[in-house]
Amino acid sequence: MKRSWLGDLWYKAFRSGNPLYVLIAINIVVFLGLGVLSLVRALGITSIPLSDYVVSWLQLPASVSGWLHRPWTIGTYMFTQQGLFHILFNMLWLFWLGIIFLDFLKKRQLTFVYLAGGLAGGVLYLLAFNLIPVFRADAFRTVMIGSSASVSAVVFATATLLPDYTIRLLFFGNVKLKYLALVFIALDILAVGGLNAGGSIAHIGGALFGFVYIKRLQNGQDWSRVLGRPRKKRKLRVVRTDVPTTPQEEPLVPNQEVIDRILDKISQSGYDSLTKAEKEALFKASKQGQNEY
Repeated sequence: MKRSWLGDLWYKAFRSGNPLYVLIAINIVVFLGLGVLSLVRALGITSIPLSDYVVSWLQLPASVSGWLHRPWTIGTYMFTQQGLFHILFNMLWLFWLGIIFLDFLKKRQLTFVYLAGGLAGGVLYLLAFNLIPVFRADAFRTVMIGSSASVSAVVFATATLLPDYTIRLLFFGNVKLKYLALVFIALDILAVGGLNAGGSIAHIGGALFGFVYIKRLQNGQDWSRVLGRPRKKRKLRVVRTDVPTTPQEEPLVPNQEVIDRILDKISQSGYDSLTKAEKEALFKASKQGQNEY
């Protein structure tokens, strides 16, 4: 039976098995839900600020005492956004870099980087506003929402894995991911002294996590395994055949199967365990990206 466009959208967002679509869909659903609540008040249907009330249960307070009363906010804040441009740019960056991420790493790893990056950003934000004197005075009246820390984690994880991967940006032309990441982190460091210091600190926390995660992954430690057990390896079986076989050379332009095999080897034994041919294949794959965004 043919699905409606709404059914197709729902299937792609929540039943396609792609975590990138799920993460984007959750952010959009929360954003639209808050928008509907704001519209209800604007139309005079109720005088109760429903949207503000709901946001107060989702936003992350800067003070430790405030967070202890609502500890779940360390997870909900990263899916809560207000303002069209706020969600638009976050979701665009998440989609663009998430697509590249999934070309080289696993779905489970994207989910982990998004969630753990958001947690890292939230923790650094709490630490900064409770330990640094210049921020401590504002802790009781400061809150934070937005997925920027999680998106920063995905951006920096992708840039760390594929520093020479090139994308095409409007007005800037071809830009390597490593330079894009450096600009992002430089702007966030400078913005710590501005009005959105908490957001910038969270961005830095997410970015640091994305960088460290990939470095540990390249050394054979895949932290994303906490989300699920790795698949068991199949036992090898020797089969005799009378047909002579000739060794096949690895393709100069590696396909997805070759890349998956190389990345699995990195997860299990570290980057240094790769042969020269495997390293060259991974490098060539990263150089292939010439996507326009």
